Amino acid sequence: MIRFYFFLLFSSFIGLSSAQNMSNGELDRIFREVSDSIQGQEGRWQFYINEVPFMALTDSTNNRMRIISPITESFNLSDDLKNAALMANFHTALDVKYAISNDVLWSAFIHPMRELNADQVYDAVQQVYSAHITFGTTFSSTSLIFPGASEPQEPAKKETRKRQRF
Repeated sequence: MIRFYFFLLFSSFIGLSSAQNMSNGELDRIFREVSDSIQGQEGRWQFYINEVPFMALTDSTNNRMRIISPITESFNLSDDLKNAALMANFHTALDVKYAISNDVLWSAFIHPMRELNADQVYDAVQQVYSAHITFGTTFSSTSLIFPGASEPQEPAKKETRKRQRF
């Protein structure tokens, strides 16, 4: 736990590099720095922070990367939890999203890789962690919350309208 708070403090106050063009080597360095334990190699990592599991995957050919953390198997989710997660994706999850893949609910940060700088990667790891541990309570990745409805609204009756072109 102390290591994670050190990581938050470190990433909040020290501007590492504002330059972009993130690489697998730099991601490897960051993940090794913030994790309690890590396995894998450049482009595929599994690591833990305060007993929370993470995976990070990159595809440098297509300039994509994701940092993900498994939360629970999807069959454990009620409709209310699924709806709350979808609302959080709009209001409180910010750069991280809740997503289901292969029957698992994930906290996921997905982004073009080269466009990231080190500060953004530290922030992404923190947001994935926060979204993981707050699932079922505040569903938040940071303390910032966009305004909006906190409860699901009754669906409005559909009106027949002419479809508009965009």
